[in-house]
Amino acid sequence: MKRALLIVIVAAAAAGSLALGPIGSAPAQAAGCIQISKVYFDSPGSDTGSNASLNAEWIQLRSRCTSAKSLAGYRIRDVANHVYTFGSYTLRAGSTVKIHTGRGSNTSTDRYWNQGWYIWNNDGDKAFLKNAAGTTVDTCAFTGAGDWASC
Repeated sequence: MKRALLIVIVAAAAAGSLALGPIGSAPAQAAGCIQISKVYFDSPGSDTGSNASLNAEWIQLRSRCTSAKSLAGYRIRDVANHVYTFGSYTLRAGSTVKIHTGRGSNTSTDRYWNQGWYIWNNDGDKAFLKNAAGTTVDTCAFTGAGDWASC
């Protein structure tokens, strides 16, 4: 009889704790630690479409992560749906990376979109950063005021 009562009490306690949720469950996922920090949308001089001019247009990401973060599969896009997708790339904690519109050789601090014309509209646009799962982790909207936007 005592054993049966003990089983009923343990079962009831277990059912009650499941209804309340797991003990010590992790808090909701914190905001993404990779963020858009700047968009240089109006490269200096006339928009000639030269590679030098295209590479003077860029978007910069900043890591606020406490450790290095793989950006493989992360995507950047604008309102017109121009999309840059990171291949195998890791951003160090506290570092930045610029994604230039034109062609060039990728390094740890500079990546290249390899486009033949400008991405960011001089009169305003919006940048979206999506993780590999397709979830938007940051955005940056800007008007045409100035040459660049701080996000």
